[in-house]
Amino acid sequence: MLKSKRIKKTSEWQKFFDGHAPVYMDNIFTKNTVREVDFLLKELSLKKESSVLDMGCGTGRHSIELAKRGYKLTGVDLSSGMLSQAKKQAKEAKVKVEWVQADATRFKSKKPFDAAICLCEGAFGLLGLTDDPWDHDYAILRNINSSIKPKAKFILTALNGCAMIRHYAQKDVKSGEFDPLTIVKTHPMEYETPKGKKSVILKEKGFVATELSMLFRLAGFEVEYIWGGTAGNWGKRKLDLDEIEIMFIGRKAN
Repeated sequence: MLKSKRIKKTSEWQKFFDGHAPVYMDNIFTKNTVREVDFLLKELSLKKESSVLDMGCGTGRHSIELAKRGYKLTGVDLSSGMLSQAKKQAKEAKVKVEWVQADATRFKSKKPFDAAICLCEGAFGLLGLTDDPWDHDYAILRNINSSIKPKAKFILTALNGCAMIRHYAQKDVKSGEFDPLTIVKTHPMEYETPKGKKSVILKEKGFVATELSMLFRLAGFEVEYIWGGTAGNWGKRKLDLDEIEIMFIGRKAN
């Protein structure tokens, strides 16, 4: 059993997800889990009982659905609140998943997995206010690479930098809300909790395909496909400029 470890001091994202966790599954983008897992399994081509690492698993909706279908899941997340919800939902679904509270930039598994997923901004692109955008996400990719078997497949969805650039204007650059050099936005986020709305300042990074391809290769992955990756609309299709997410499918190089 992997233990809860490697946790930094409470971050802005930890506060956000811990508070939002009880109502997270009310979000519209969480409603297509079965169809999304159908897609994942077609692309991963895994044998039953294969092991899968779900980095930034959140409330565990993909892990739980994969476990229902006979796969061995380990879900890693920074937020104790999200993991608490994941454990409840796994119990209700009567499936066994290994849950680990850890920082994705520091987590490495000693046991190699047959595949890995990092979906719906599961840690990737979610920056602390003092994090370096490049170092943060490169560390996550390297850790995932070191935690899977040679030639194992990896599926990632990340914020679409094209859409982010098209959304902001020069006034947002001047105000400091958007940095066009790093494709990073720093903004207040209002979120629902069981006790009402709260707000926190958050920092998020978007990616263009060339940048993400370079990160993949430097981290030890071969890029196989780049597709549109917005939750609920996964498919083998070109990226739309204004959609929220981009999907990368890669394979560990060796």
